[in-house]
Amino acid sequence: MKILVTGGLGFIGSHVVVELLNRNYDVIVIDNLSNSSLDVLDGIEKICGKKPEFEKIDVRNKNELKNFFKTHTDIKSVIHFAASKAVGESVENPLLYYENNINSLVYLLQELQDKEQAHLIFSSSCTVYGQADELPITESAPVKPAESPYGNTKQIGEEIIQDVCRVKSSLSAIALRYFNPVGAHHTGLIGELPLGTPQNLIPYITQTAIGLREQLSVFGDDYPTRDGTAIRDYIHVMDLAAAHVIALERLMNNKADSNFETFNIGTGNGSTVLEVVKAFEIATGETLNYKIVARRDGDVTAAFADTERANKVLGWKAHRSLEDSLGSAWQWEKNVKSAN
Repeated sequence: MKILVTGGLGFIGSHVVVELLNRNYDVIVIDNLSNSSLDVLDGIEKICGKKPEFEKIDVRNKNELKNFFKTHTDIKSVIHFAASKAVGESVENPLLYYENNINSLVYLLQELQDKEQAHLIFSSSCTVYGQADELPITESAPVKPAESPYGNTKQIGEEIIQDVCRVKSSLSAIALRYFNPVGAHHTGLIGELPLGTPQNLIPYITQTAIGLREQLSVFGDDYPTRDGTAIRDYIHVMDLAAAHVIALERLMNNKADSNFETFNIGTGNGSTVLEVVKAFEIATGETLNYKIVARRDGDVTAAFADTERANKVLGWKAHRSLEDSLGSAWQWEKNVKSAN
């Protein structure tokens, strides 16, 4: 069966492609390469011994997407990653996020809605919960007003999918609300490679440790947490990749309880920014140059997952530790430097 992965050369998408290929699925990737590189295809081939099909397509281009589906009429299962993902950037440039994240989803759903049967795995986020009233966060926690345009696009995205599923029984979808994906494939052949200044903590840590960045900025030390820095649930990208494939197989095997479901994907453990910094130093032997700066707009104090539903209903569990994640991210960073 052929699986379409949009944004499949990005950080999470490329690891999901590896997981799919290793399970003998035929995979076709579309990506506009705005935050990725064709070199990722070579990394995937070295890991799997084969490449996915690839077409350079911008999912925001309705006609390009329509022509793609006219050519590939056999595609009925999609894992959708093609979206912008940085909280801070979304605050500074909200229209970019609404165009990229909402329009692309609408155009994709327009292609899927009239198929006899279609499956969609949506890349959602724990940001839909905002600052939750209770921790850890369960799927029944209220979806609060978004703290950022990025978070809002994930809320709106889920609502759009749910509305379509309500009237199109032929479409089934799962929104995976994941927490903070980190790490890299254990081979060090693919990983997170942001273009320009990293918007996420771990690549900024590794780029600082290797000398690309002078100093790591820790945004705020006055949060009501155990050391004053924000708490997040950091999940290894390969554990996250496995969750996508398991969720897709749940839909393909008609195991879902309804045609729209949500699952939290995290480790169930929260770490502060300073704890991550210390864990990186211990895991790698490197010393990080960092400074405390003002809080960043759009950030919540703490978020970590209750994973019981994913563990029991989806049959998925995270297996890798924070140290595993940081060690693999560091190996990837060193490989990138040696390649350049």
